[in-house]
Amino acid sequence: MGSRLWGRFNPNHWDPVYAAQTGLKAPIQTGEMSSAYIAEMCVNHFGAAMFTGARVVCKYIASTLANEVITTGGVVREKQPKGDGFRFVVDVWAENEAGEKKTVGWVEVDVGV
Repeated sequence: MGSRLWGRFNPNHWDPVYAAQTGLKAPIQTGEMSSAYIAEMCVNHFGAAMFTGARVVCKYIASTLANEVITTGGVVREKQPKGDGFRFVVDVWAENEAGEKKTVGWVEVDVGV
């Protein structure tokens, strides 16, 4: 779970021994991983519209540990007419197998505009 984005700088993300020495139960994933899972979910649902001006806003509220199973979810909060299509605002989250939310946020995407 090392982050190439950060040059594998923080061993809390990839070294179980170091993570244990700092009080963690296991290495923690980088926040970008949860954002990527959420973005993937949105691309699977909204398609190419996610690549043309969509906005993803996330807040990392709890550490995601190595070997946790992460599931993403979303609920449409708003559907507003825009041009020939709609603007959707979706509340999104990533949670572990115990239902503990790890990342929360929202997505705004224009479809059919």
